[in-house]
Amino acid sequence: MSNLPETAAPSLNVFGEPLVPCSMDPRTGWFRNGCCDTDDDDVGSHTVCVRVTAAFLQHSISVGNDLSTSRGGFVGLKPGDQWCLCAARWAEAHAAGAAPNVVLASTHERALDHCALEDLMLAALDVS
Repeated sequence: MSNLPETAAPSLNVFGEPLVPCSMDPRTGWFRNGCCDTDDDDVGSHTVCVRVTAAFLQHSISVGNDLSTSRGGFVGLKPGDQWCLCAARWAEAHAAGAAPNVVLASTHERALDHCALEDLMLAALDVS
């Protein structure tokens, strides 16, 4: 995993505005900088800022991606936590009717490579 270069252009959200931090507790993001920043090494596209729900965590376990169990340096997520989720995982949960809510101002524009803006907006906690 790399770090964003200091000279990199600011990351933008799905509205083309500066990306707002998603969560510092738990510290999230591809770079663990609290933002859903990404780069070409992030093949999972950890770009959708979500507020985790119990239904989503259960769905995630059912498809083989246990996000609630603590292991290694990962503390495990609980309902109410905000987290930079892989865009394809969000789309998968959306198709199954189990998608968590989205914080649009904190969702990176590259999430749109995997998710329709209209779907993200329907699941939005905010529309700013």
